[in-house]
Amino acid sequence: MDLTSIDDLEFFEQIARSQSLTEAARNWGKSVSAVSKRLAALESRLGVALVRRSTRRLTLTEEGQRYATGAVAILQQKTDLEDALSVQHGELKGRLRVHSSLGIGRKHIAPLLGEFVRQHPLIQIDLEISPLPLNIAGTNFDIAVRVGGLSDSRLKGKLLAPNRRIVCAAPSYMEGAPPLQTIRDLERHNCIVLRENNADYSLWRFGGKGQEYVDVRGNMISDDGDVVTDWCIQGLGLIMRSTWHVNPLIRQGVLRQVLPDVPTPSADIFALYPSTAKTPRRITAAIEHLRQGLATRLGS
Repeated sequence: MDLTSIDDLEFFEQIARSQSLTEAARNWGKSVSAVSKRLAALESRLGVALVRRSTRRLTLTEEGQRYATGAVAILQQKTDLEDALSVQHGELKGRLRVHSSLGIGRKHIAPLLGEFVRQHPLIQIDLEISPLPLNIAGTNFDIAVRVGGLSDSRLKGKLLAPNRRIVCAAPSYMEGAPPLQTIRDLERHNCIVLRENNADYSLWRFGGKGQEYVDVRGNMISDDGDVVTDWCIQGLGLIMRSTWHVNPLIRQGVLRQVLPDVPTPSADIFALYPSTAKTPRRITAAIEHLRQGLATRLGS
């Protein structure tokens, strides 16, 4: 795509969402110099500086913040208008900005959105996958996919799939391991800890409304869910992971659920989206596609 052909508002909206010109250039597949030249031309036309440039981070000026806010509003009006007009022809069109947590985003959300675009080729997908949760209220994201809900009155939530976290082990680990009949028995086992959001999740939660916690210990910690699962498959210890992740492995006999009679809190998968008077049709259609797709992929 030639950067000179991009509308000024769309161009700067992307700039404002980027951490640096390097990131913006990477998103467009262009050189940093090409993006910088395009930005300079926009600033020259407006007669104001929109961005404070530095080697590490891009910061908007006061004028840049006003222009970015206006750009988001105008682009949203344009998309909503196109969405309303497309109803006459049964078509879906416009951009969908989606944020998803890392594990489920890579394994399920990305391929399902690929299916959605094949069915609706006039849709544009902008997917951001991050290990850190994001409250999309006040941002220009249309949908956030989260394991566990997010309490914010500015957002609506749609249940995509039921989910909870359960304790699992490889059959090889359980052979000769200490008895495991209550959650307190976990203290005598090697528990593989998943580090999330810069914190070690060594407190495993159990129970329904009245929750109990067990401070587990082990000799292996990682911030990657696939890594800790692979260690568990190797028979190196116990893990506590979401059913969406481990149920296929349990069905294959690779892993075994332990303490199956002990309830664990729900961690359902939700689609969160802005609470507006009228939700654009492309958003509701995408959420429904994700819901149906996850039901097929995850099963019961």
